[in-house]
Amino acid sequence: MESARDLLVSLARRYAFADLGALASDVVEDAGDIEAVCEFGQRLLSLDAEDFAVEARAVPNDLRRRARACTMPQTPREQPRGALESLRPAYGLLLETIAVRWHRRELSPMVAAIHIASEYLPLLAFEPLLGNAGDPARWPQGLSAEGSRFGVIGDRECDHTKSEQSAVNRTLRVAGEPAEGWRAYFDRQHSQVAGALATCVAGCRTPCTAMDWVAPERREDLSTRARVALTFADTPLVRLRHAAPVGHGFGVPSPEEVLEAWQRSRAILSKNEVGDEAAREDGFPLPGLPSLFSAIAAAPVTPSTLLTDITTHLVKLLRL
Repeated sequence: MESARDLLVSLARRYAFADLGALASDVVEDAGDIEAVCEFGQRLLSLDAEDFAVEARAVPNDLRRRARACTMPQTPREQPRGALESLRPAYGLLLETIAVRWHRRELSPMVAAIHIASEYLPLLAFEPLLGNAGDPARWPQGLSAEGSRFGVIGDRECDHTKSEQSAVNRTLRVAGEPAEGWRAYFDRQHSQVAGALATCVAGCRTPCTAMDWVAPERREDLSTRARVALTFADTPLVRLRHAAPVGHGFGVPSPEEVLEAWQRSRAILSKNEVGDEAAREDGFPLPGLPSLFSAIAAAPVTPSTLLTDITTHLVKLLRL
């Protein structure tokens, strides 16, 4: 029996939450708490964001609180605002997930996590100026100032694509919609709004008044950070998604291909002082990725220890 428990401990330390939860009842007499914690951990590892905040009495309050900070609110008025208050906890979890997937050589879900990080990265750049992480209930009134084309569908002078115009138009009114509409917006359109904001401040060829609310002395810094966020989304590392089952192909990149794509991406990003942070050797499996995210955020963004702490709690339960 002790050797079987040792096997479960090994699974916990490998973040094999699903396997541990499935096997626990065969070894532990009362495995209910272990199964609940495993389900909680698997949701986090799978980035199942809608379910992070599901109450689980077997999970310590601190772990649940930290998970809720990574969750998008499921209604327009839900409190606390979680990842709409700040995206930094969610990016900490993304970095930890990327590291865990790398060490487990689960490269398809790793590439998927990198792709998710790329989609919302512009909001990380805007967070210091917005005072939130792009909460549709708290957009600055200046986005809709006189002369703004932000969210005007069909305006040919606007550099946003048709789908971005539609998403931006929706984001300005979605806070008044029912919960179902709010969730549908986050499922399909919020990431497009992130890219549209970056285009406004960093790539628009015919600027309107949409960004006039940004103080002139802060605009150049924001533009640089937003431009690097857009560049990251088009790097060889992020494009690996299209060669993996989570994209449109059938191949899975090898560790060597991932590292080679990241090296090429670092070279592309190194055109300014923000992108050059990707060249740092910061000890991460993809060296420089946390440093790059921190530079774009203008604040420290480091891998969380949430998954590690769940593992520690599981090991304690298994040794009771």
